[in-house]
Amino acid sequence: MTEDNTTLRPLEETVPAELFKAEVYAWARRIGVEVKGITLRPMRRKWGSCSTRGHLTFDTGLLAQPAALRREVIVEELLHLKLPNHGQLFKALKAAYLAEADPSPSPTTQSAPCRS
Repeated sequence: MTEDNTTLRPLEETVPAELFKAEVYAWARRIGVEVKGITLRPMRRKWGSCSTRGHLTFDTGLLAQPAALRREVIVEELLHLKLPNHGQLFKALKAAYLAEADPSPSPTTQSAPCRS
């Protein structure tokens, strides 16, 4: 991979699945939503998804990505449990939660890179 602003570089080490799940549950408490379950599995086109019943699925490749990207995907999926679309309120809440977590500007706070 080349080093530029559009290429994601996996970390040297991956985050353990249990630590990642603990981070998801911590964010769920912070946002005020209930998570019924978390599944990690390879996904081709998305970093994560959620069901209306509160079940979240994340791509196993996310465990090898930087913390800022993991955090963004987690917050986005959890917010979908409150707001099903990407409207203005959704975007404002997402930006507020991410800014609260990391006040420094980050290229990922605009939107998570697409998987293709």
